[in-house]
Amino acid sequence: MARQRRSFGRIRQRSSGRWQAAYTAPDGKTYSAPSTFAAKVDAEAWLTDRRRDIDRELWSPPADTEQRKKAATRKKAAALKFEDYAAKWVNTRMVRGQPLKPRTKDHYTKLLSQHINPTFGAKPVASITRESVERWYRKLDPDTPTVRAHAYSLLKSILGTAITDDKLLDANPCQIRGAGSTERRIKPRPLDHNELAALVAAMPEDLRAMTLLASWGALRFGELVALRRCDITGDVVMVRRGAVRLKGEWIEADPKSSAGRRDVVLPSNILPALQHHLDTFVDPDKDALLFPARGGGYLQPSTLYRHFYKARAAAKRPDLRWHDLRHSGAVLAAQTGATLAELMARLGHSTPQAALRYQHQAQGRDRIIAQRMAAALSNLAADTPETDPGENS
Repeated sequence: MARQRRSFGRIRQRSSGRWQAAYTAPDGKTYSAPSTFAAKVDAEAWLTDRRRDIDRELWSPPADTEQRKKAATRKKAAALKFEDYAAKWVNTRMVRGQPLKPRTKDHYTKLLSQHINPTFGAKPVASITRESVERWYRKLDPDTPTVRAHAYSLLKSILGTAITDDKLLDANPCQIRGAGSTERRIKPRPLDHNELAALVAAMPEDLRAMTLLASWGALRFGELVALRRCDITGDVVMVRRGAVRLKGEWIEADPKSSAGRRDVVLPSNILPALQHHLDTFVDPDKDALLFPARGGGYLQPSTLYRHFYKARAAAKRPDLRWHDLRHSGAVLAAQTGATLAELMARLGHSTPQAALRYQHQAQGRDRIIAQRMAAALSNLAADTPETDPGENS
């Protein structure tokens, strides 16, 4: 690069052929032109203007580098469409150091395409205002409060990243109090012991153990269909994976959350039924699925529901959903006096408060919880000798 000495400032030609200009100001610092010039005469003209400002005492320090970066970011934001930014956000989002789970990513993608992008997709991120968010939210279907809350929360999270990480906004335009939360319209009612026994008895024999694990073990459907023979050790179920069905294909991955990887001690009342299932319906290979489809592979939800709907009718609980079995299991455990931390450990829930991460489960407490759950059923059987809930469930 050629440098040319001058009475004021200096000019040099870069290898690209463009010209760069710089000068020493009255404050003793050296300042360069914010960009290079195509012609030398333009660089000279820029220096002449700076010298004139100094001579007339009109000179002031130019914007610092950080200000120039901020201006460049603003310029980028003015052109960056929300749909492009949101797509990148979903693909690169990390939660506790891990990328989004396949089902979560699919859920976010659907929320964007169906509820958010039709309004904001073509708009620059920087142009989204509080007023536009409020107008959009008012038009969301009030008859789907959960979807409405999820869509709002997703928009708020994406725009939050646009503030903190990419400096595309000064403040989050999502300021509607309570919009990201909703109360369940249908609150699940847990099964009592007799209802659970009736439900299990009405299920096909090869699905009874699955129903017992869903309730007494409080396992999720995705965790159940991914269970293998090697995951059962005595009275312990080792939850190490989960399976989800997306776009017609099964994907096996880690459990739903980091806390989902856990060992669950089972109450003794269901162990005979589990052992019978292992002996009768599960291949001897250690990696054999506990609850496979009749033709092999993962059990389809539609197959399970076909039998479950009949069984819940027999139990006189037409309101029951499969996931409510897990809720029933949580209630059964809570009734033993289990602490919040112990319940969260048993259910594989991530703690809502960071402080609870450091509250460790008492050693051996999970086994005590399982024993108390079985004891509660035994006490019920003693009070009502004409029935034997433990045998049915």
